[in-house]
This record gives sequence, C-alpha cells and structure tokens, in this order.
Amino acid sequence: MEDWLPTLLATIAGTLSTSSFVPQVVKAWRERDTRAISMHMYVVTVTALTLWAIYGYLIGSWPVVIFNLISVFLSGTILVFTIRNERRRRNRAGQQHREPGMARHG
Repeated sequence: MEDWLPTLLATIAGTLSTSSFVPQVVKAWRERDTRAISMHMYVVTVTALTLWAIYGYLIGSWPVVIFNLISVFLSGTILVFTIRNERRRRNRAGQQHREPGMARHG
C-alpha cells in the first residue's frame, strides 16, 4: 500500500466528520435555540473526541489529532450553547413561578 494513502483517507474522513458539526454550530448560534440538542450526547461526544485526539497523538497520526481537536472545539461550542441556554430557561421558569413581590430564597 502506498504510504500516502492512509494519510489521504484520514484527511478526507476527518474533513467530512469535522465539517458535520458546522451546521449545528451555526444554527445554535443564529437561533439561540438548543432545546432539541441532547446535552448528554454532546458530553459523551466531546469526551470521545478528546480521547481520539490523545490516541492520535500517541500513535503519531496528525490527521487524527488535528481533526479531532477541531471537532472538540466545534462540539464543545454546541455543548456550551446548550448548557447556557438550559440555564437561561431554568432561570426564566423559576422567575415565572414566583409570586410578584416574594423574595427569592436559595
């Protein structure tokens, strides 16, 4: 097998898999609506991608390292948006359930 072929395949696969996160980041950024996004799934995804990047480093595969780190950044961005929006929803819900004039406790 040619020496360049595995690197080429890794680069193509990395480009495709990494670019798959971009539309979700753009949508979450523009709409500021992440209700349909599973926070738990993105926690697992960020963890897995981080481990893949470490694995790529250990075996000396720079395409694996680079594309997984870019994917960590993109999926981490989605995770941060999701966490932030969930906190905002909870705060709004808590404010709506309190009666006017009541002090907030806790």
